[in-house]
Amino acid sequence: MRTPYVVAAVCVTALCLSTANSAAVPQPQQSFDEIVQPFLAKNCVGCHNAKMKTADLNVEAFKTVDSVAAANPEWSKILQKIRTGEMPPKGMPRPEQTHVNAVAKWIEDEFQREEKAIKPDPGRITARRLNRAEYNNTVRDLTGVNFLAAADFPQDDSSFGFDNISDTLSLSPVLMEKYMVAAEKISNIALFGVPASKPLLERFQPPYREYELSHKPEFDYDKTGLSMPQSLHWLHRFPVDAEYLIRIVPEGRRPVGSNPIEMGVWLDGKLVQTLDVDAPVEGNTLDLFGMAREFRMRIPAGEHWLAGTVLHIYEGLPKSYEGPNPSDKPGPPPPNISRFLKIPPGATPEQEAALRKEAVLKAATTIAPANRAYIHYMEVMGPYDQTKGPSPESLKRIYACGHLDGKHGPACDRTIVSNLARRAFRRPVSQQEIAPYVNLVALTQKQGGTFTEGIATAMQAILVSPDFLFRIEKNRIENRKAATLAKDAAPVTEHELASRLSYFLWSSMPDDELLRLADQGGLRKPGVLAAQVRRMLKDPKSNAIVDNFAGQWLELRRLESVVPDREKFPQFEEYLRMSMRRETELFFQNIMREDRSVLELLDAKYSFLNQRLAEFYGIRDVKGPEFRRVDLTGTRRGGLLSQASVLTVSSYATRTSPVLRGKWVLENLLNAPPPPPPPNVPPLEEARAGTSASLRQVMEAHRSNPVCASCHAKMDPLGFGLENYSAIGEWREKDGAFPIDSSGVLPDGRTFKGPDELKSILVSDKEAFSSAVTEKMMTWALGRGLERFDRQAVRQVTARLSAEDYKFSTLVTGIVESLPFQMRRAEPSKTTTGAGK
Repeated sequence: MRTPYVVAAVCVTALCLSTANSAAVPQPQQSFDEIVQPFLAKNCVGCHNAKMKTADLNVEAFKTVDSVAAANPEWSKILQKIRTGEMPPKGMPRPEQTHVNAVAKWIEDEFQREEKAIKPDPGRITARRLNRAEYNNTVRDLTGVNFLAAADFPQDDSSFGFDNISDTLSLSPVLMEKYMVAAEKISNIALFGVPASKPLLERFQPPYREYELSHKPEFDYDKTGLSMPQSLHWLHRFPVDAEYLIRIVPEGRRPVGSNPIEMGVWLDGKLVQTLDVDAPVEGNTLDLFGMAREFRMRIPAGEHWLAGTVLHIYEGLPKSYEGPNPSDKPGPPPPNISRFLKIPPGATPEQEAALRKEAVLKAATTIAPANRAYIHYMEVMGPYDQTKGPSPESLKRIYACGHLDGKHGPACDRTIVSNLARRAFRRPVSQQEIAPYVNLVALTQKQGGTFTEGIATAMQAILVSPDFLFRIEKNRIENRKAATLAKDAAPVTEHELASRLSYFLWSSMPDDELLRLADQGGLRKPGVLAAQVRRMLKDPKSNAIVDNFAGQWLELRRLESVVPDREKFPQFEEYLRMSMRRETELFFQNIMREDRSVLELLDAKYSFLNQRLAEFYGIRDVKGPEFRRVDLTGTRRGGLLSQASVLTVSSYATRTSPVLRGKWVLENLLNAPPPPPPPNVPPLEEARAGTSASLRQVMEAHRSNPVCASCHAKMDPLGFGLENYSAIGEWREKDGAFPIDSSGVLPDGRTFKGPDELKSILVSDKEAFSSAVTEKMMTWALGRGLERFDRQAVRQVTARLSAEDYKFSTLVTGIVESLPFQMRRAEPSKTTTGAGK
């Protein structure tokens, strides 16, 4: 007997009983007349009437309680505006808070009453194409081939902030052609190995880097050079397992008498090679130009962090530089200060000493600085001597018959194809379904091909099948009792539920354990789904949530293309960019893996830093390239809003933007995006910012325009609260020549001074943040935008989240067990042949 759909049946029964009971509740017309209409007439009709229709809203038309259902989006906007204090606008008489609370409660109660009357609707799900990340991950888990074929695919369209939304994932002829090419490559790599590649040369040479030159060596500095501006950092994808020639080219000058510099080459944070450079003498300096060094090493396929540094840059200098571990060689002649020294007649001894000191400093600039050696560029050439043949892991996943030695029997073709199709299609397959693929194996052999070539041909066909490329949920009703109760909703099958779960948490296909549970009808047994969620979140494949969900929700992907102005922000370089993103990824990952409260995203007093980022933040005693958890108590950091990644993607290239940052907070942390700007908005007088006025003063003048005021009153205070952080997230006290004022007043009257008090306000409104996080993650999990009928599911997950200390696993489990995730619309079949069929 098939296992009952426990979760779905409970959801549907409860909702249907609510629907039946709601019919007995009288419509609250009397309270609408007594509470709501007088409030609207006194505070809203003056602007939002039939004649003016300010913001395209006419509240005069709302005469009865039925208008709430008929104009739900408008009433949602009214509720939001009065709850946040945005309306009535600043300068207009404010209603008593008790009246505001009464109207807000009435609207919320009416929304809930209507939601209970709405039929359970899990929403419409179209056949969902695998996006690029899902395609790569599914190929990896299906075949063991870590070949990023989707890198050659067209960019996926995004909607509702994510690129896994079913309605936007179309299939163009160009993409279909790419699929066919990729299928051939993947099957060949899996069964025969990576084809031989011709050696290529790739160079990474960043733009010219400026940094402060020093004639006085430091003793406390990063001796690895990784966090120094003289280093070079490169994220490079190596196409195959092979040997590669690494060439590193220095530039700059060293003082005569210095020891040879030592360059370090790093792979994924580990020092793999040291190379000495004894530069020729040019005048009083050693010229490093063109002094290339190279070596060969074997590197596995994939993306790797490659870095070149000058090791111990302040060591080995002539003794006259007074640095650590000086050279024994004679240094350059002392600088001639006579041309810089002019002592006027009658100068006192104190004045003469000061002038001599100034002349010495000027003369020092004529000799080579202590730190002007740097890595100019790096090159990678290869591959050479690449690994040949298929990987054992690929053969193990494909040859389900167990004959990894190639000695296959008569039934091996059907066993291999059946297992491959079952896993690729993520459901059981019939003998009739796999027959065409098995026939391809026989046809290939009949035409002179080998058994392995036949399997490769069948695999190609499977990889271009719609059942692989799309997540297709067929209109089957397995639990007719639940379907009868809901009428318009039916539970998805166990295999469809397994796919929903795996693509939600892993952006990939279900693993063997999920498929086994689905085969046994056990996924919906009490406690099983929650246990699977906990298991899957601990699996390394859950990094997909960090990369794909958090990467888009928090806009971390944009950090790759951000290019801050190099003149204003010379300290921004590739290593800092990489460190910024890694901090936020590890921070989010830690909350997920340790099952911490999602509220820590706002105000956690810890983060994950390496030396480069710690120095950028002004935090001491963090040494080395490794990221580690750092206590931020007593610092100006804590939570997402103080992390450089978020602050950089919410700024312009040349300056901060209170508008962009306020908009980022509203969209991503409160899920209350502002409307688009109206046409003909006057431009900001940007040239004045930091020169004749602070950015805040320029913004306030801009906001005085009535066209701009309403939206900016909501966005700008949030952004001004973060003004102490520069456009790349560095702490500052001044904006140009003007002190920064990071205080603000929210539309509801709450005030704050600085980012810490702003974060405290956001944390105090736990319901708003937890609801926003739930809506964002549910959108990601369902692959569609949320509708009005999803509100009750969001409210249930949010309530559960609050009751269970806002644990990350509670958020995920609540979504997984919700009606929209568990069920689908039971649309009538076009070919129904009878009630018993």
